[in-house]
Amino acid sequence: MSGHSKWSTIKHKKAALDSKRGKAFTKIIKEITVAAKSAGGDPATNPRLRLAIANAKAANMPSDNVDRAIKKGTGELEGVNYEDVTYEGYGAGGAAILVHCLTDNKNRTAAEIRSIFTKKNGNLGGPGSVAWQFEQKGLIVVAGGAATEDQLMELALGAGAEDLNKDEDTGNFEITCQPQDFEAVKKALEVAKIKTESAEVTMLPKNLVKTDVASTKAVLQLLEAMEDHDDVQNVYSNVDIPKELME
Repeated sequence: MSGHSKWSTIKHKKAALDSKRGKAFTKIIKEITVAAKSAGGDPATNPRLRLAIANAKAANMPSDNVDRAIKKGTGELEGVNYEDVTYEGYGAGGAAILVHCLTDNKNRTAAEIRSIFTKKNGNLGGPGSVAWQFEQKGLIVVAGGAATEDQLMELALGAGAEDLNKDEDTGNFEITCQPQDFEAVKKALEVAKIKTESAEVTMLPKNLVKTDVASTKAVLQLLEAMEDHDDVQNVYSNVDIPKELME
C-alpha cells in the first residue's frame, strides 16, 4: 500500500500549509459537526468524533472551535446542515478515484466535482464504479528511525493490527488494521512513546495501478485540485506514485 501512503504524505504536507489559510480548520470543523450530528457529542461513545477531535488537536485548533463545532452538530448552536456524499471516477491512465465530500448543496458540489474531473483529464463515474477497488482500513505511518521493525511488530500486532510493511522508497513503516482496532493500535504506540507521521481511518486500494509518468502527473494534479475544493474532505486513489514524482 506504499502508493497510498505516499499520497497521504503529500496530503499531510499540504494540510500543514493549508492550515495557515484556515482551509484545514474548515474541513476539520465540518467533520466534527457531522460526526456529532450522526452519533452524539460525547467522544467517549462516538469513534468518528473522537478521531476528528484528535485531528483538530494535531492541527493545533483552539478548543473553543472544537466545542462550537460539536454544539452545532448536536443542535445546541445553529449551524449548517452538511451531508456526506462520495463521488467516484477515473483519472488519466485508468486510475480509480474516490472523493468524499461534506456539502450543504449536493447539486452544486456534484457539478463542481464533475467539472474538476473533466478539466483534469478524468471522468466522473456512477455509484459503485470504483468503490469496489477500495476497502476501509486504519493506516498508521511511523518514521523509519522512530522504532525497530521487531518493536513495531510486537506492539502493533499485539494490539490488533493486521499487517506491518516497510516502504523501501521512504523508509517509513506502514501499519494497517481494521477500523475497529485503529484506536487500540494507535494507543499502544502512544504508550510506547513512538511518534506517528500520520494516523487515519482511510480507504486503501486493494491493488495499485502503475501508469506512465505523464498520466501519473495528471492524476496528481487532479487529486490536488480535488483537495483544494472546499467541500472535499478526502480523496483516495489507487495510482502507484514513483519515488521521483513524490515532490
